Amino acid sequence: MKLAIAIATVFVARSTANAFITPGSSVPVAFQSREATSPSCFGMSKGMADDLGTPCEDECAMDSYPNLPDSVHPGVVTGQAMVDLLNHAKENGYAIPAVNCVSSSGINACLEAARKNDAPIIIQFSSGGSQFYAGKGLDNNNFKAAIAGAISGAFHVRTLAEQYGIPVILHTDHCAKKLLPWVDGLVKASERYFEKYGEPLFSSHMIDLSEEPLEENIEICKDYLARMSKVGLLLEMELGITGGEEDGVDNTDTPLEDLYSKPEEIYEVYKALQPISPLYTIAAAFGNVHGVYSPGNVQLEPKILTRAQDYIAEKLGDDAPEDKKPVSFVFHGGSGSDIKDIREAIGYGVIKMNIDTDTQWSYWEGVKDFEAKYHDYLQTQIGNPEGDDKPNKKYYDPRECLRSAELTTIKRLEQSFGDLNCQGILGLGEDISVDNILGPRRGGLPV
Repeated sequence: MKLAIAIATVFVARSTANAFITPGSSVPVAFQSREATSPSCFGMSKGMADDLGTPCEDECAMDSYPNLPDSVHPGVVTGQAMVDLLNHAKENGYAIPAVNCVSSSGINACLEAARKNDAPIIIQFSSGGSQFYAGKGLDNNNFKAAIAGAISGAFHVRTLAEQYGIPVILHTDHCAKKLLPWVDGLVKASERYFEKYGEPLFSSHMIDLSEEPLEENIEICKDYLARMSKVGLLLEMELGITGGEEDGVDNTDTPLEDLYSKPEEIYEVYKALQPISPLYTIAAAFGNVHGVYSPGNVQLEPKILTRAQDYIAEKLGDDAPEDKKPVSFVFHGGSGSDIKDIREAIGYGVIKMNIDTDTQWSYWEGVKDFEAKYHDYLQTQIGNPEGDDKPNKKYYDPRECLRSAELTTIKRLEQSFGDLNCQGILGLGEDISVDNILGPRRGGLPV
C-alpha cells in the first residue's frame, strides 16, 4: 500500500490577498495587456463542443455559475478563470479535491462525483499514470508514451468536463528531475494549443525537485516559470521531501526533519520566482507521507502553514494582505488524513488537497464487491445458479465491474468533498438523475 506526505502548495501573494495579482493591477502579471473580454485572453477558448459540433445543452451551455466569478465556466479552466477559482476557494474557506487518474473510467467517476456535489474538481496525471493511460504496450523511450497518454487524457477531460457542466483544473503531479522530459513534452503541447486557442492545453504542472539542492531546485524552476507563464500555465514546485512511496518514487527512508519545510525556505523561493511571474505555487512539506497508515504513524503539523504565513506577512510589511495570509497552500497526501487536520489546514489557507490512495482503494473495492456479489455468475460463459444453460455475458461484460468501481469511487469522493467544505459551490443545485440507461431486461447491465 502506498504512503502520502502533506505538501503545502503556496500561491504566494505580493501585496494583495489575490495571490496572482501584482500591486495596482486587477489582472495577473501573465495576463496584463490582455482584456478579460478578449477572445485571445488566457482561458477564453470557445470549448470542445463548439470546435467539434457536439451537443452542448443545459449546464454545458452555461457561460458561468451562480456562485462563482463570471470567468469560471464549464470545462477545463486555465489562466484567469483558474486564478479566480482558486482565489474564490481561499476567500470562502474550502479546498478543491485533486484526484490522480489513470483511465477514462476513473476520470468519468471524478466528473460525475463533482457534479453530484455541485463543485469544481482537479484532475491530475502522474508520469506513470500517463504511461498507463497510453497503454503499457506502447514503448516509453524518451517518455513518448507518457507524453501521449497525458495529452490523450487531457482531451478526454476537455471533451467531457463541459458535458458534465463542471469546471475542472487539469494538472500533472510530481515530476522529479529525471522526468523533466515528460513535462517538457506537455508544455510544448500547451504552447501549440495556445497558438490556436489562446489558452494552454493543461492548467498547471508540478515540478518536484525537492531531492535536489535548494539552489538548483530554484534555478530550474525559474526557467520553467519564465516559459510556462507566457501561455498562462501555473507552475507548482516542491520544498521538503515527500515521504513514503508514490508512482515509483520511494522516499520511505527520508529523515524526519526533511518532511517539514521551513518558512525561510519558502520565502527564498518567493523572492526568486515572484519577479518572474506570480503564476507559481510552492509545495511545502508539513509531515504527511503518501498512503494510509495506522493512527499515530504519521505526524501532521498543519501549524507549519500558519507559521509560514506569519513569517512571509512580516517580511512583506505594509504590503501584506489584510487577512495576513499571503500564501495559499495545497495539501498533498490527503488520503487517510484526519478531518481535524484537514479542516485546520483549510483554516490556514489550504485551497487544494491531493487524493490518490483512497480512490485507488475505492476503485478496487467496487471491483471486489462486484465479484463477490456475482461470483457464481462469473466462473463460466454459460451456466449459473439459474440454470446450466443460462448465459453470463451481462455479468462478465467489463462495463459491469468498471461501473461498480466508479460508483464506489463516487461515494468515496463525496466524503472528500464534504471534508473539504467543497459542496454546493457552483450553485446549480442537485444533479439531474439519468433516466435513459437501459436495464438488464433490455440488454443493459445489472449495475
